[in-house]
Amino acid sequence: MKMRLFTTIIATFYLTFQIAAQVKIQSGPMLGYSTLNEVGIWLQLTDSASVSIEYWEADKEFIKKKLRPSYLEMDETHIAKFAVSELIPGTDYEYEISVNGDIQSTDSVLSFSTQVLWQFRTDPPTTRIAIGSCTYINEASYDRPGKAYGSNYKILESIADKNPDAMIWLGDNIYLREYDFFTWKGYLHRYNHTRSNREMQRLLRTTNNYAIWDDHDFGPNDANGSWIHKDWALDAFKLFWMNPSYGIAGVPGITTAFPINDIHFFFLDNRYNRTSPDNKGVEPQILGKDQIEWLIEALKFSNAPFKMIAIGGQVLNPAKVYENYAQYPEERKYLIERIVEEKIEGVIFLTGDRHHTELRKIDVDGIVIHDLTVSPLTSGVHSVTNEANENLISGTMISEHNFAVLEFTGERLSRQLKISIFDKEGSELWSRAVNAK
Repeated sequence: MKMRLFTTIIATFYLTFQIAAQVKIQSGPMLGYSTLNEVGIWLQLTDSASVSIEYWEADKEFIKKKLRPSYLEMDETHIAKFAVSELIPGTDYEYEISVNGDIQSTDSVLSFSTQVLWQFRTDPPTTRIAIGSCTYINEASYDRPGKAYGSNYKILESIADKNPDAMIWLGDNIYLREYDFFTWKGYLHRYNHTRSNREMQRLLRTTNNYAIWDDHDFGPNDANGSWIHKDWALDAFKLFWMNPSYGIAGVPGITTAFPINDIHFFFLDNRYNRTSPDNKGVEPQILGKDQIEWLIEALKFSNAPFKMIAIGGQVLNPAKVYENYAQYPEERKYLIERIVEEKIEGVIFLTGDRHHTELRKIDVDGIVIHDLTVSPLTSGVHSVTNEANENLISGTMISEHNFAVLEFTGERLSRQLKISIFDKEGSELWSRAVNAK
């Protein structure tokens, strides 16, 4: 009897050890935010495990520093987040991941970089930012019957081929299905499934990733602030992305702001406090006055030559269709008037949602504002032929899977933005230049 019990204990221990040894990286690692002295790294495993990273300056491998995750959620998601701090500005680092003490093999060397401390020293560096929206990854068990809605995942590899300094995901980065809406596990399932896409992994691993959301990351199609599970939506978004911060004082959501070199980015939340445009009992709003006033004050404080405002839906398209801001004419008018009133130069809205790409521009009393929509990455394509859109810049309408690269170049006081749109293979479809004032 004792021998049998001993054998059972040994077998159980061996099985447990085998399971632990089989834990692998499910998705990532993903580089999140990058500052002068800190970089975020996100990682998801196939099961609970002990995980750590060791990192070093790229040319000083003999000096390694070990780091445990700053955030660990192993019960449901097996996600680890690392805030790699006290780094040197403008420095390249390499790192490796250990799971249960075993160094994980990867297709290429894992690396990250800090931003350059250029202020008062040199002109700002050239900066290249990729952007895109609407990423649908098929899952036949829960997709609607008929033709698959997602395709051409190779576009995610084409973005990685451009070696951008950052990738900004402009909403609808996942597509919640009916299966997902009403349980926390459903939200996790959708993120897990999308984030594990094979073609996405190199882009996650090789550039810094930032994100906003739109309705499909939030809840059902066209969901607004009345959505009962918006707390789950926000918790899941925070869990799977590594933006620098989430929300502003007194206004929960995904709002944040940060610089990438000399360019300032402002991420707006167009869902958490949104109301219906035709509800007679509440004031129609997408952002709300508190968020708008914060934005205006932050824009006024910024000395960046370009102020890039990311928001899920189109702002400058005057057509009152779908979820365009034109459906909320009073708030849209107020936002534009405040930008003009404060004489804020260099504003460019970065938008998604529409399943086609286009560039729009308005000039109000000498204040020029652009709105660049880039969509879709992998979801269905929408062709527009008869929309009343007098702000559209001729030749910029694209109705196929595409992405953009924003390249900021030039001396500090004469920066230029080159907008380039690429197809799924990475071939250029059009480019336009915008000069800073």
